[in-house]
Amino acid sequence: MEDKRSSAVEITLSFLLGTATGFILGVLFAPAEGKETRRKIIEQAERTGEIARDKYEKFSKEAEKSIQKAKSKSKEGIEAIKEFVDKKKQEMSKKSEEMAEETKGEK
Repeated sequence: MEDKRSSAVEITLSFLLGTATGFILGVLFAPAEGKETRRKIIEQAERTGEIARDKYEKFSKEAEKSIQKAKSKSKEGIEAIKEFVDKKKQEMSKKSEEMAEETKGEK
């Protein structure tokens, strides 16, 4: 599951980096005044930052949900194991008592 998350993060970061790089190169090579070019670069950097923040927040929320789900399943698993062990202890105790009774009866 972690591989899927890290792949998604890598893809998202690659996309954002590619978008920003393409935009900056396009603006730098386009015929425009320096002031206009700087304004466009700043606007694109702000948009890219917003997209990155949104993706980070979404990823963080999904990761938190996954962590909570894993914790819940772990607790359920532990409870199931405890119940199983308790049941087996009771069965062993009962068999032990039965064997003790049989041994007493043979004497």
